[in-house]
Amino acid sequence: MTWLSHSWRNVLELLLVHLSIAVPAIIIATLIAIPIGRFAYRFPRVGGPVLSASTLLYAIPALPMLIIIPVIFSTSLRSATTIIIALIAYGVALLVRSAADGFAAVDRSIRESAMAIGYSKRQMLWKVDLPLATPVIISGIRVVTVSTVGLTTIGALVGISNLGSLFTDGFQRGIPAEVITGIVLTVAVALLLDGIVQLIGRLLTPWVHAAAPKGVGA
Repeated sequence: MTWLSHSWRNVLELLLVHLSIAVPAIIIATLIAIPIGRFAYRFPRVGGPVLSASTLLYAIPALPMLIIIPVIFSTSLRSATTIIIALIAYGVALLVRSAADGFAAVDRSIRESAMAIGYSKRQMLWKVDLPLATPVIISGIRVVTVSTVGLTTIGALVGISNLGSLFTDGFQRGIPAEVITGIVLTVAVALLLDGIVQLIGRLLTPWVHAAAPKGVGA
């Protein structure tokens, strides 16, 4: 507690930096992954390789990824942009399959009913497919959110400041309180953002929770 009382300003600054890296990465990954997942569902011959490629992308270790990105995008190794691009890549890799599964889970009879009453392709997407796929997609976004918050700490290993800096600095200087603070705050941020995503999911799909019996879907 003594260490924290003297270092809270630095901790707060690292917390805000962590959020400024993780949140944009989650949002951009979601905006990129959903259309790709939709494409993979609509065109399975091409979609299969796309989903396989996304799986391979996630298999690339974080440190080599942080070294490759500056070469490709001409960013600085220690800039926030580099870690955000890496997190977007991992987020897209995780979420594409969930998005494709979400669209595939939509009941065929509902689509046929919508087509029978004259829905256009655009109406089918916005009024049928996307709303009904949302619960599965939200589940995927929750996984991406927690994963992204954790992966952001990797940036500290190459000098990109965030809550992970508390780990590296705490280990180097032998300050357990600093390491514990970093761990606790990283978990807290992950839980907070996961809760926000969960809340957004509830607001977007009120029918799911209205239909679920008590104790289900919490």
